[in-house]
Amino acid sequence: MNDSMNRNVEFALSRATDTKYLLIKCGAIESVADAFISQFHDSEAIIISEESMLEFAVSKLFKALKAEYPDIKEISTHKSRFSECYTSIIFENKDLYAHWGYIEKLDEILSNTDAIPVAIGSGTINDLVKLSSHHNNRNYLIVATAASMDGYTAFGASITKDGSKETFSCPAPRVLIADIDIIASAPSSMTASGYADLFAKVASGADWILAYAMGVEAIDPVSFSIVQNGLHQALSDPNKINSGDKVAIQHLIEGLILSGFAMQSHKSSRPASGADHQFSHLWNMQHHTMENGSTPSHGFQVSIGTLVSLALYEELLKFNFQEFDIDKVIDKWPSKESQIEKALSSFKGTDFPTIGATEVAAKYNTKEEIREQFIRLKENWTETRERLKNQLIPLDKAVKMLKVVGAPTHPLQIGVSMEKLRESVILAQMIRRRFTILDLALRADLLDSWLDNVFNNPIWNN
Repeated sequence: MNDSMNRNVEFALSRATDTKYLLIKCGAIESVADAFISQFHDSEAIIISEESMLEFAVSKLFKALKAEYPDIKEISTHKSRFSECYTSIIFENKDLYAHWGYIEKLDEILSNTDAIPVAIGSGTINDLVKLSSHHNNRNYLIVATAASMDGYTAFGASITKDGSKETFSCPAPRVLIADIDIIASAPSSMTASGYADLFAKVASGADWILAYAMGVEAIDPVSFSIVQNGLHQALSDPNKINSGDKVAIQHLIEGLILSGFAMQSHKSSRPASGADHQFSHLWNMQHHTMENGSTPSHGFQVSIGTLVSLALYEELLKFNFQEFDIDKVIDKWPSKESQIEKALSSFKGTDFPTIGATEVAAKYNTKEEIREQFIRLKENWTETRERLKNQLIPLDKAVKMLKVVGAPTHPLQIGVSMEKLRESVILAQMIRRRFTILDLALRADLLDSWLDNVFNNPIWNN
């Protein structure tokens, strides 16, 4: 294991507001009883998982708990001393996803017990248990089963409600157990998804640097460093990630956990999410599925969003700001009312007709404010350009790295046509108020010309 990564995790845990116990190692599941007792003492546990985890991890957890609690029941609908509660809840839906309907089901069960939820699973289970635990005013423990996403230790849960993907404020788990043996044996597609989610931090970090350079938003140096220190190293050997090398897998899950800690610290997803994630949010809200009816994983959606972001950054890095006519751009900048009208028109007939108008209005800047932003960027462009170059990974290299782990590098691999992808760029800019490369391109009146270059790039022909 890498010592610097260890130090990063240790520091991040010390800054975490919610998570107090973290164990990352081979065989960690054998220590789950000790972890539970140390944080929850003599509380009763209620195990929450999904059917696919029954033989993969749940049985291991029960074996570990049974050594400490000899009277624990095997997976069943056995009622505990709480009349309306079960020792375990197993979601049997094979297409389980983070939907408000499941939150309501969990809320009903947890409201009838004081038991501490012990979640076994990855993104969906974690988000469901996280929000329902919050609704019922208690902490929870999560046993991570895959390095598939960065939400384990993140503040907030992404849940689909009323057709819209929303992030609900709620604390991260009190305890996280990451057993490298279990995580390394997870399906390779889940590991690839996590690698892509971590890769996205390259682009999202650039978005934050850009927002700072233009005076839109200050960088939180602690949260930024928690994510970015060691990021390139964690991504550096996709071949070992793909082969299931346990040291490389440990670096990957540590990187994902660090992202979550940064979001805890910042109380926002800003440290780990930029334009790259807005594509995923949009497609989820659109109920996008592939030809077989399945929904592409979060990480696979983000993989495509990240490549679009990196392609746009390559356009930015070669742009000559010395010839940039700020006055000409300012003269063409539309009114707030016209942008709201455009957003309403763009999302008319969807499940989320007003989200664009709300978000566009929230991040609208006047002509004078945008003038100041571009003046600031122009004055500091040499320094900013160098910082962005150090932050970013070249597009062609990114494609090769993502291909090695099995992450998609062409939109058709997740059922998105090139036409839809280009349309998604326009819509993605409207659905979040967070400032990204999409907003700079729009404000500079360069989005269309840059997209022409992006979509003519040979990478989309591979």
